[in-house]
Amino acid sequence: MSSPIVTRRGAQKAKIQTRAMVKTFDTRKPNAALLEAKRRAKLLKMQEQSQQEIVVKDIFQNAVNAKALVQKPTGLVYDESMSQHRCLWDSKHPECPERFIRVLERCKELDLVDRCKQIASRPASKDEIMLLHSEEHYKLLEKTSGVVDDEKMEDLSSQYDSIYIHPSTFELALLSVGSTIDLIENVVNGAVQNGMAIIRPPGHHAMKAEFNGYCFFNNVAIATQYALDVLKLNKIMIIDWDVHHGQGTQRFFYHDPRVLYFSIHRFEHGTYWPNLKESDFDAIGHGAGMGYNFNVPLNKTGMGNGDYLAIFQQILVPVAMEYQPELIIISAGYDAALGCPEGEMEVTPACYAHLLNTLSKLAQSRLAVILEGGYCLESLAEGAALTLRTLLGDPCPVLVEKLDPPSEIIQETILNCIYAHRPYWRCLQAQSTYTVEELNNVNPQNNLHKISRVFVGGPPLPERFPTRGTAPVQKLEDILRIQQRLQWLKAETKLFTPKIKVCYVYDEMMMQHTNTFEQGHPEQPERIRKIYEMHMDFNLIDRMTHMPSRHATTDEICLAHTRSHVNFIRRIGEKDELQTMGSKYNSVYFHPKTFECATLAAGSVLSTVDKVLKGEARSGVCIVRPPGHHAESDVPHGFCIFNNVAIAAQYAIRDHGLKRVLIVDWDVHHGNGTQHIFESNPKVLYMSVHRYDNASFFPKSKDADYDVVGKGAGIGFNVNIPWNKKGMGDLEYVMAFQQIIMPIAYEFNPELVLISAGFDAAIGDPLGGCKVTPEAYGLFTHWLSALANGRLIICLEGGYNVNSISYAMTMCTKSLLGDPIPPVQFNGNITRPPTVAYLNCVETLQNCINVQKRYWKCLQFNKKLPQCSGENNNEDFLAATMKNLDITTDDMQGAVGGLDAIVMHETLEGSGIKPKVKDKTLTEFISENLEALENNECFAVVPLKTCPHCIRLRPEEAPKRINTNTACKQCESTAENWICLTCFEVHCGRYVNEHMMQHSVSTDHPMVLSFSDLSVWCYPCSAYIDNNQLFVYKNLAHRDKFNEDMVWCYHDRATDNENNDQLDIYLHIQENN
Repeated sequence: MSSPIVTRRGAQKAKIQTRAMVKTFDTRKPNAALLEAKRRAKLLKMQEQSQQEIVVKDIFQNAVNAKALVQKPTGLVYDESMSQHRCLWDSKHPECPERFIRVLERCKELDLVDRCKQIASRPASKDEIMLLHSEEHYKLLEKTSGVVDDEKMEDLSSQYDSIYIHPSTFELALLSVGSTIDLIENVVNGAVQNGMAIIRPPGHHAMKAEFNGYCFFNNVAIATQYALDVLKLNKIMIIDWDVHHGQGTQRFFYHDPRVLYFSIHRFEHGTYWPNLKESDFDAIGHGAGMGYNFNVPLNKTGMGNGDYLAIFQQILVPVAMEYQPELIIISAGYDAALGCPEGEMEVTPACYAHLLNTLSKLAQSRLAVILEGGYCLESLAEGAALTLRTLLGDPCPVLVEKLDPPSEIIQETILNCIYAHRPYWRCLQAQSTYTVEELNNVNPQNNLHKISRVFVGGPPLPERFPTRGTAPVQKLEDILRIQQRLQWLKAETKLFTPKIKVCYVYDEMMMQHTNTFEQGHPEQPERIRKIYEMHMDFNLIDRMTHMPSRHATTDEICLAHTRSHVNFIRRIGEKDELQTMGSKYNSVYFHPKTFECATLAAGSVLSTVDKVLKGEARSGVCIVRPPGHHAESDVPHGFCIFNNVAIAAQYAIRDHGLKRVLIVDWDVHHGNGTQHIFESNPKVLYMSVHRYDNASFFPKSKDADYDVVGKGAGIGFNVNIPWNKKGMGDLEYVMAFQQIIMPIAYEFNPELVLISAGFDAAIGDPLGGCKVTPEAYGLFTHWLSALANGRLIICLEGGYNVNSISYAMTMCTKSLLGDPIPPVQFNGNITRPPTVAYLNCVETLQNCINVQKRYWKCLQFNKKLPQCSGENNNEDFLAATMKNLDITTDDMQGAVGGLDAIVMHETLEGSGIKPKVKDKTLTEFISENLEALENNECFAVVPLKTCPHCIRLRPEEAPKRINTNTACKQCESTAENWICLTCFEVHCGRYVNEHMMQHSVSTDHPMVLSFSDLSVWCYPCSAYIDNNQLFVYKNLAHRDKFNEDMVWCYHDRATDNENNDQLDIYLHIQENN
């Protein structure tokens, strides 16, 4: 018997099923967007099959393979001769040799260069350049080699935007390309783990046959093509964080799904160089490359660390995880760094280490950083040096300034980008959607994000570009202020790195605690022995420093427990009825050695805390038992006697003077004891991700739900992420980390990170029912290690498949040692339907964010996005629009309409395209009505210019009059009616009773005209249409509504030869009517 309760999801499902039943009678040809989606799905399937070369023998095969993955050297390539390239007619040109010199000097000052494996520089061959550039382009620059005629070279340079040519430019440009290729080849073939190319001239603006923006040959693009063609890679991700959009790189790979291009750049609605529409968020690729081009346009200056971290957390990292690249290349410009006069952003040099850290365990750590721009010498040198330091495996320096929350402008940009790409990426479908009906009827609308496209553009291109005095001018007071801030940041940023990467504690004495009354109890001594043996087998023990174990004192244990509880456990060994005593508590057993083992576990964790906080070791691994996070202050609970992590946190605060300790609990069971101990303490942030199952999963307490946020002074410092379904895997946990855990952790800025590392959410665990892989645990450990200058301690909690916990904890240790981690099992392919676990994950994250955003300013992205047109989530406005766009051609087609919730839609045009309508451009109209658009007082769509169903129209059979007050033929409604342009019946729209849609399906009549706004909708195309063939129908309705003819608003009739015959018919009918 079905439930009498109607849920929102049930109603939505019923509505979808009803529409699906109606559409079963529809024999129309599928629309182009659907065909494109199917084609892409087939392409993705073929790519997946081509990459499944390694047969996974068991669920731990990736972890087994990781045994051979050991940290290799970091490669470094540069050539001192690159300092020769300079502007001979402008000594103050920003692209100066000092950029190269200062970077090298700072890297040497920090002893980074000697720690790298040197890769010899070499010039690229002509064939390598011509992988992407034209022969004419190559020959033009070649002719300048050795030319010492400054006047001639300046004249040539003036023909290109932001270019100067030196007698050595050709040779040095070849050297930059060749060095980049060799670095990437060394990374791919395993000679080095990762690497950095400190080179110039830069490259990412260079196009196929055009010098541009200080760039001559596109270093990154050519090396990428080389990796595709010669090294036979299939998935490469390019991340361009230079403040200028790398339009050259984008154009080379705009059609290619083998390259995911991700650019973060200053845009300001096209007023910032290079002033291109293709730099906006809605340029998402073309053809097979649809969805593989990401632009994150920054529409104001002053963006800082919080803004850039939000971009990485909300979009870049999840997409990179889902894409699973084989190689990551970073076009590393540092002109978004604090003090750069060109970028005018405020990213601190230390933040670049954090951005890089989030990526450095992806693609099996195969990552290459290629220097691009950056024109404040101090921040450029420091940012580049800290980037190289991170590649070498040093901990990320603490961000000493308070992290500002993401600005409103970046919130808008990020949500726009998510909207544009959500049809192509499962990880970007966490936001809910809203309908036009909701937009019209819901107030307030603070939670409804409106998509806004505003392009202002730059000045017209000059006949010749300026070659002198092009450097931006800063005020003296601004220069002094920036210098003081940079000096303070440099002084406060501690770059100390302990010699010991990882210390560990393990003592077989902890195995004495065992359940002698129940054979096969899951909390068995073998748990820690198997973990230790796995560490031995992976050759990790010799790479760590062993810490002697010790017992915690009564005073130390009483930091988290009552004295009566300690005394009770101490006296257990003196009693005989241990089984009876254990049965009085929830899931607890006792042994004569319980007290000794429990105090040994707690004390060993405290020894590790001392080692790390004294700066003698960077991080620690505690292979201890019994576990602790369920233990309450006054009772044992859930296999736990003393709360090891809670004691450690209190100890760090009392004995080491810490003010902020972060506890991340990823055990599949909620750490009720830890939460209760700290629920009123603002010095400890407790974050738990666990199975909840609506309080039916152990420990079966509503305290584990998302709305429990702490008490008193501790309100907001308790974060629960409760799963209500089993089956959560890497995808769901990555989303939890990037959307909630890492943003909040960065805002909290801890001085120590403690991980309650239960591995019972791991794949294969008999109690957890989840599917997190061992390599995913290693990745989470790495992400958390970016905090607190790397001061992180992993403490074993639960996990009851000895193989699962052994591999999982081993991957965590390998991560801390700097070893590569195998790719996680993301399973987020958009072509597959979402799993029940994924849907529940999205619901949980939304609930959690809605509660926690009251306390954490970083959680600003849980707004609703406009619902996609049509029932298929893959066929939204942008999916249909971008299918027809190609920014590399001059023949730009119009955008597809069909969603009234969009504030503005513009046709995407290439650089230099002139509007054909001279009276008023769309940009001018937007500028004049910007306030109205921002206030949601007007909305607009740009319809298709034509569609294949227009040929079915018979304007000569149009009626003499259209009565726009006619009621719906079926329900007599007059609220929102449309007239069929085939049979001229009137029916109501989809937001009334959907009678016009049903009419179209049953009669195969494609096109209808709205009485409300005189727009024409084509059902088979799922789009608005507007061209001169529709003028007759629109004019008849216009006459009825306004008692006058509609103004002709199409192309000049005399020049529109293709439709002249048809126009004669229109004019004849108009005269007769």
